[in-house]
Amino acid sequence: MDLEEVIDFLGCIPILQQLPATSIQQIAKIVVLKYYGPGDYIAREGEESEGMYFIWKGEAEVSPSIENSHAGPTIPFLKPGDYFGRATMGPVKENHRVDVVAKSEVICLLLPHEKANLISPASTWSLARERDGVPGVEKVLQLETLEVDLYRATSYPGYPASGHVFGGQLLGQALAAASKSVDPLLLVHSLHSYFLRTGDLNEPIIYQVDRVRDGHRFATRQIKAIQKGHTIFFMMASFQRPEEGLTHQEPMPSAPNPEELMTGEELQESYKTDPRIPIAYRNKLLRRKVVPRFIDSRPCNPDDRVRPTAMEPRAKIWFRARGQLSDDQALQRCVAAYASDLGFLPVAVRPHRDAVGYATRSLSLDHAMWFHKPFRADDWLLYVIESPCANNARGLVLGKMFTRNGELVVSTAQEGVIRVVDKSKVTERSKL
Repeated sequence: MDLEEVIDFLGCIPILQQLPATSIQQIAKIVVLKYYGPGDYIAREGEESEGMYFIWKGEAEVSPSIENSHAGPTIPFLKPGDYFGRATMGPVKENHRVDVVAKSEVICLLLPHEKANLISPASTWSLARERDGVPGVEKVLQLETLEVDLYRATSYPGYPASGHVFGGQLLGQALAAASKSVDPLLLVHSLHSYFLRTGDLNEPIIYQVDRVRDGHRFATRQIKAIQKGHTIFFMMASFQRPEEGLTHQEPMPSAPNPEELMTGEELQESYKTDPRIPIAYRNKLLRRKVVPRFIDSRPCNPDDRVRPTAMEPRAKIWFRARGQLSDDQALQRCVAAYASDLGFLPVAVRPHRDAVGYATRSLSLDHAMWFHKPFRADDWLLYVIESPCANNARGLVLGKMFTRNGELVVSTAQEGVIRVVDKSKVTERSKL
């Protein structure tokens, strides 16, 4: 039995695509090959199941088939990629409910009961990790499976305090849903998305995946995020099997080391003792608790929120996930998607910070990403952002993510609405 061939086969089965990538590799190593000739019984009704069966080659007949069951018509024939039975660690084993008979020569892969833990991990990203030890951003990206290609997610504290669902959450969770619908050997190489409505922090989000195309080298997925019956976010994502090719990149610009910079939370805390702020307001700030974010972000050239001044439309931000992430490369890319919306669009406002008497309100419209190389999102990444244009109440921002050793691993782009608001006509609200 060729291990790579088995891994390729198992990676195409939707129920297994939802598991950690390492699960499929381990399942491929321990499945038992079962051979059947034409007319042989693969399963007999009433007999105890040996585990979970995957039809690898050949065709089998299900007898008797039931046309009007509560679950809908049953499948009269099983073909390669179909599966039946259930592996369980408990003492009570499931009995076969029908006869399954080989119509031709059939090869099954059997996952025995004693290895049932491989198909029911505590996390969709790792077999070894218990739920309590998961970093915050990984919890955000841990979706609840409702059925194949349908997921539910919730919002957690720790997001930017915007009053609605953080755009990075939609990006990361939608990509997580898409990643759980493809062969784990394929990784996202690009995504294009649109923010359609603001999301409600108090409502669950349903992610619906459409398998647009499956090929050996590439796969395409469409993902919708739905709340209260409305699509609030839309994404198209393309996945590719790794292959060799031409390579070049632009060099990483210089930047101070992240250890020399203040965290986003430390910058917020610094305003509580800033002498430029009236003492009465500083006392109010002291009563506010600064909630640590799931991403440790450290701007190289932060805005001065007390005395805004015009700046070049450029920024550099070091960031990494807090805590040690599971090793799954798909997860690393979902975390980068989550973090890619932090401090992104505000760079387009930097040249206009000195507009006295006016403020801006912004909202993301679309977001695109291209993934160039593998990386870890719990190691430092330098996010280099620039805004080449703002016009017609819209701003465009472009970004590049570099590893600490200078590898360009991700490119990003976003356009958003930026509207100028007369401060005298709106209720004053601090952004500190």
